[in-house]
Amino acid sequence: MTKQTTTRRDILRGSLALAGLGVLGIPEWMLPALAQSEAIVPFIDFPERVITNPAPDRRIIDIRTITGPITPKDEFFTTQHYGHPTVDLATFQLKVSGLVDRPVSLSLDQIRRMGNTELVAGFECSGNRGPLQGLSGNGRWTGVPLRTVLDQAGVKPQAREFVFFGADRGEENVEWRTQTFKVMQQFGRSLPREKALSPEPLLVHALNGEPLTVHQGSPLRLLVPGYYGVCNVKWLSEIHIQEEQYLGKFQARWYRTLKGEMIDGEMKWVETAVTHMQLKSYIARVTRDAGRHKVLGVVLNDGTPLKSVEVRVDDGPWQPATMDPSTRDKYSWKLFIYTWNGATPGEHTLISRAIDMTGKVQPTAQELENKKSFLEDNSQTPRKVLIT
Repeated sequence: MTKQTTTRRDILRGSLALAGLGVLGIPEWMLPALAQSEAIVPFIDFPERVITNPAPDRRIIDIRTITGPITPKDEFFTTQHYGHPTVDLATFQLKVSGLVDRPVSLSLDQIRRMGNTELVAGFECSGNRGPLQGLSGNGRWTGVPLRTVLDQAGVKPQAREFVFFGADRGEENVEWRTQTFKVMQQFGRSLPREKALSPEPLLVHALNGEPLTVHQGSPLRLLVPGYYGVCNVKWLSEIHIQEEQYLGKFQARWYRTLKGEMIDGEMKWVETAVTHMQLKSYIARVTRDAGRHKVLGVVLNDGTPLKSVEVRVDDGPWQPATMDPSTRDKYSWKLFIYTWNGATPGEHTLISRAIDMTGKVQPTAQELENKKSFLEDNSQTPRKVLIT
């Protein structure tokens, strides 16, 4: 391995170039400032080059470039299953149907006139995991409370399931016993009545003060604070309210977690839906400045207040990290800093863990050994560096 000093500016330049932005001639002053003496300590378990746009339907962030609480809209991660649908803003209508007193169709302007709510919220894809951890972000969202729109339609007492359909769709093979049916499916997810009618879900039309991009679900998407990204349906086109359980592919089969649990002394295999985020932290960057080392990390969770975040070097004791006061919003991702003094030359392993106010501790990988599916991987993630 070549032992060279890498600055944050070097990483940012590389990331921009890989994202196809270097050819645009982005001026030097647009790159985040870097202290003259500060340098990145490279991860030795991290790909040398990170392709931030690995496929047309996916965008990830290079976590080493995180410089503040808000993720720029064009760097916010995105992934989807049916590509990016084209939605005509001039003719767009959000339909509310099913068990309502008054089925309605609302234009984007009508929705905006219902009043704007702003919320800082971060989330990750349920498939986000090491080593990249790039399917996560944090933004300032603007929209209308879902409950405001539902109140206009009038929800019937027997309504139990609120289904959100996006404009994205594709042909699927649906298996039933010994038969297979080819059908056109629309992306959909649902919320139970108590969650849908709570004050927190938003129908958002702006991210960081600007209209949603196509990647972020323009012109309208659902935001369920504290939930994984799959629940935040993009290109929202219809809300259908029903009594029976919704069993669409991405609800009932695709986004499920299979985990073994000891119940009364016997291993039981339990399937659960992917909904609220599990408590998680990860280390994003290590820098060196005047002989001291600084560790920057991120916490993601469902909004439960945090008690602490800790960092451990090699097999040493857990040490408290300091939370960034600018990321204290309930549903924001939380940034933390750990000052690593006395780092000795050689290879070291850093790891972080978060603890919330209920006493829940971010689990180790060994504690999740009975989880068969890779979704909802919130295990403590080791990070290796070489100090020279």
